[in-house]
Amino acid sequence: MIETLIDRIGTSDLLLLGGISVGFLFGAFAQQSRFCLRSAVTEFRRREPGNKLAVWLFTFSVALAGVQVAIMAGWLDVSQSRMIAATGSMSGAAIGGILFGIGMICARGCATRLLVLSATGNLRALLAGLVFAVAAQSAYNGLLAPLRAELSGWWLVEGGSNREILSLLGGGNRLGLVIGVAWLGAGLAVALYSKVSRRVLFAAVGAGLAIPAGWIFTYSVSQASFDLVSVESLTFSGPSAELLMLTVAPYDKALDFGIGIMPGVFLGSFTAAFLTGELKIQGFDSGHTMPRYIIGAVLMGFGAMLAGGCAVGAGVTGGSILAVTAWTTLIGMWLGAMVTDWAFVRFWEEPEGSVSSMELRPSS
Repeated sequence: MIETLIDRIGTSDLLLLGGISVGFLFGAFAQQSRFCLRSAVTEFRRREPGNKLAVWLFTFSVALAGVQVAIMAGWLDVSQSRMIAATGSMSGAAIGGILFGIGMICARGCATRLLVLSATGNLRALLAGLVFAVAAQSAYNGLLAPLRAELSGWWLVEGGSNREILSLLGGGNRLGLVIGVAWLGAGLAVALYSKVSRRVLFAAVGAGLAIPAGWIFTYSVSQASFDLVSVESLTFSGPSAELLMLTVAPYDKALDFGIGIMPGVFLGSFTAAFLTGELKIQGFDSGHTMPRYIIGAVLMGFGAMLAGGCAVGAGVTGGSILAVTAWTTLIGMWLGAMVTDWAFVRFWEEPEGSVSSMELRPSS
């Protein structure tokens, strides 16, 4: 079927439609589950395990286990993906992850959450998301690019088995599946403790399944097409920068899976919010909070490009294939976010009602 579609519409258009479709599913499920790494980290750090931590654990573990099953079944081979085959940067992963973690606490949401909230009418998230995209583009090929290159060059790791956790541990994909099931068990324990509803957990599982769906789709296209196709799944830092350039300047690169992700997630989130009555225009509660969001978005944009991915791109997509740099980034995000959250709680008295200012709650 993939070959037939390639013959009819071409590889580029097929990848674009695939990105939109997978993004739509992820956006809808992420909006309904309130998937957000920042919220999960704050619940964990404050020793208040609840819905957000359970949702993140379920999404992450389902993505990890799903990818390992797909590899074992022969539906997927990630050995040629950028996160495994290319030379990686451990220094970039660590520093970028920490900066991203700091930024998502300041901006009250990771890059993915900002996009989802923008689709539901949150103007704060929209502004922060635009700043994130500008910072990401600057770090990729602009004013911040030399600094990114310098930090990335401090500690490089060759591609191949050096970037695979399973190879370093001497195990195979069965071990990867065991790791995924263990994380799922942790999520189930938190869900039972905090009495998370089945509807929310179903949405978290749906968001997690979008990750292996993206991997399997791009791999299938790469095997059927004569064109060079990147084997990848959901990520937001690179596509954000590319979509920004597409809207403001002539763009000679073919539209692909990554470009399709952004409008797909936006449309999925908007549709889910519309059907459940959760669309609501929101702005800044007070002017003094705006600099914090902007600074946070800049740190996330630069950190994501330095680390090679955002909370989903590196943290979940890269984590699902057990890439060393991706897990290093994820650990850095957690550490940076926990320290920053502690500092804000300890030294910054939050304005009344601002704790949930980046959350949209269902209408009564």
